Amino acid sequence: MDAAPLKRQRIPHAGTEHVETRLLHAGAPQGALAGTVAPPTYHFSTVIYPSVAAYEAAHHDRFGRLIYGRVGSPTLWALEDALCELEGAHDAVLVPSGLAAIHLALSSSLSAGDHVLVTDAVYPPVKQLCRNVLARWGIEVEFYDPLDMSALASRFKPHTRAVYAESPASHTLEIQDLPALCALAHARGARVIVDNTWATPLFQKPLALGADMVVHAGTKYLVGHSDAMMGVVLSRADMASQVRSFWSDTGSCMGPDDAALALRGLRTLDVRLQRHQANALRVSQWLEQRAEVARVFYPALASHPQHALWQRDFSGATGLLTFVPKPSSKTKVDAFADALQLFGIGASWGGFESLVLTALPQRSAAPLPWPAGQYAVRLHVGLEHIDDLLQDLDQAFEAWRCA
Repeated sequence: MDAAPLKRQRIPHAGTEHVETRLLHAGAPQGALAGTVAPPTYHFSTVIYPSVAAYEAAHHDRFGRLIYGRVGSPTLWALEDALCELEGAHDAVLVPSGLAAIHLALSSSLSAGDHVLVTDAVYPPVKQLCRNVLARWGIEVEFYDPLDMSALASRFKPHTRAVYAESPASHTLEIQDLPALCALAHARGARVIVDNTWATPLFQKPLALGADMVVHAGTKYLVGHSDAMMGVVLSRADMASQVRSFWSDTGSCMGPDDAALALRGLRTLDVRLQRHQANALRVSQWLEQRAEVARVFYPALASHPQHALWQRDFSGATGLLTFVPKPSSKTKVDAFADALQLFGIGASWGGFESLVLTALPQRSAAPLPWPAGQYAVRLHVGLEHIDDLLQDLDQAFEAWRCA
């Protein structure tokens, strides 16, 4: 073999500030097939070098060269570059799932004896991660009310190293004041990690609002087709090396096929989100007019408790919303969900399809935004025709009334 393995290049976009165009051109192909429209999907584990000297030189630059399948490939580099550009980050690290991304962000930021503050409205598997993994490592986890900044300020300790926020929350849709939160944390020497899965880089930029790291469950809107798993941690320059080294040391790599599917999904993110937003707004407005509905939680509605914050910090809304019927027993909400035909009963969201789940989130530090003991219905409003979705919801209310 005569040639040394490929060296990674950062290829800038064409100079436009229009996100619709940048989505199509960010993450340019690299390597032998540079110039193809879609980056090739590279399948490999071992990389052969022309000499021992070349092998040793490459391993001194292990994140900048093609050295081994676990540590990167042109397919993954293209996706990382595209996500960095869209989110305004210095570095992006890809992992096999959203929960793996959250684990990486927290674990690379914390050590035994540290204290971390986590929003009480967090995605439920994160609470399991905190209680079953971080606590076992000697990390003190405390949950906070996402809407009570004064109470949060009192929870910081000398060994608080990080604050984990999710805005909006995945079940209850609370919007946090990220600039105020970041200022509070930074004044006390803590970094801020924000889950930006709901808004995506198109509709919110947490790093620009003061956050230090951003995580995405890319499985959802970034992939967009419910056919691949993906997570990503995006970070500022001052912590990029720490995150990437922890990632390499723990071996949590993403496969090239899922990365290629995520790149494909990224190209249509804007057009998909516009349809998700239009449909979800129509559904939420329609629900607000129903006599069976007590409350609808969707940040783009003027009735949302933090609508003003959404207007200030977001440029759009996506397809996830929650509503509380009246009365709201488990029997009632289950009958409603079972009767739906176009909304599938299933975990996750962010794909092209509509989904429904019933919800009674568990809180320890913050009240639910609806009466205690009442069940809610979470909808992911997909890309189907809006008239068909409304007709399906209407007939499901008939089953709800009969339950």
